[in-house]
Amino acid sequence: MIRGIRPLLRGSTYAGVLFAYCGALASLPLLPFALLPALSWRSAPESVQLVLVLLVWAALVGAVGLARPVRRALIVSARRLLRVPLPDPVAGGRTSGSPGPDRWRTPLWLVLHVAVGWAGALTSGLLFVMGLVLPGNWLGGAARMSLFGTSVRVSGGWSSWVVAAACVLLAAAVCVLVTKSLRCLAPRLLGPSAAERLALAAERELLLAERNRIAHELHDSIGHTLTAATIQAAVAGEVLSADPAAARAAMRSIEESTRAALEDLDYVLGVLREEQSATAPARTLADLPELLDRLRHAGAVVEPELSGALAQVQGTLSRAAYRILQEGLTNALRHGAGGPIEVRVAAGPDGLDLTVVNRTGARTDPGPDPGTFPTSGHGLPGLAERVRLLHGDFRSGPDGTRHWRLAVRLPARASA
Repeated sequence: MIRGIRPLLRGSTYAGVLFAYCGALASLPLLPFALLPALSWRSAPESVQLVLVLLVWAALVGAVGLARPVRRALIVSARRLLRVPLPDPVAGGRTSGSPGPDRWRTPLWLVLHVAVGWAGALTSGLLFVMGLVLPGNWLGGAARMSLFGTSVRVSGGWSSWVVAAACVLLAAAVCVLVTKSLRCLAPRLLGPSAAERLALAAERELLLAERNRIAHELHDSIGHTLTAATIQAAVAGEVLSADPAAARAAMRSIEESTRAALEDLDYVLGVLREEQSATAPARTLADLPELLDRLRHAGAVVEPELSGALAQVQGTLSRAAYRILQEGLTNALRHGAGGPIEVRVAAGPDGLDLTVVNRTGARTDPGPDPGTFPTSGHGLPGLAERVRLLHGDFRSGPDGTRHWRLAVRLPARASA
């Protein structure tokens, strides 16, 4: 009993009714145009003229729904007043203005919206007026109301109050029925079509891919910089009193590396805010010497072996190679046992060969212990995923008893 009364007391029910009535009122300016054919055919029976007016009126209302902005406005208003979760139309996807069967969904919605609105307005309005008029005769007399040739006579007294209350409740029930009808129709006619759902899925896939790329950029760039800065700060603290010049050099290296990280961070945050960032750094193999210099300033011993025409490696291949080497060197700093880090880069006609080898075991040189660095567990899996997307070969694991080797082969076709 109480559950059946709840819809009568909800504000959302009457917000939906307001939405229906607004649609009915919005169709009134089209009524004079719908009357023109009937006025030009005065010899036709009244019933034929009425049907003709309704058909022309419905056609005019439906024609309004062919305009693209109308669909978006209807979706927004249905979301707010009907409380129906409807996504925005996809740009470039099939909408009401595009060819195909989906274009008729919005006109059909408008026709049904107006029809339900007028039916609900007339019925609930009549019932509500009867609920107000009938109690006026409770001292005596009778009330008589006629509609379409049907008369209703209610004698005075307490029976008029009962009938009046029933009319008010029926008017509220009609409001509930109108709102539920529109809520049932909205997802089917205003919701995304099959083509729009595919476009929405593709849009979400692109968004997830971009977020994944940004996560890789943050992990590779910011993670490397913070690791190097931590080691440089530890080295500076160790030699501050014994070798102030070396300590100052470490501090300058921290400043340079953090400035580069701020550029990367500014770019990533610009992408997240959907703004055009002032700087859009794209690190390539041309920046590899700077990366190795920062490692040397951090106290690491780097033994590079570069061969081939690295300057001619362009596009995606060069950027991916830089990030892979950056992540491999970061892991060597975090988890290595000190000693030389071997870096080999070989460019050939078929692609790039990248290798990073570092020692494992207990750390012997100054600097933080590898166990002090938090590990996310996403570094190597992220590298493997990056290499897989470039159709390359990824290998990582122990190399003997005292070394760890990261080896990557990138084919030349990954270039862009």
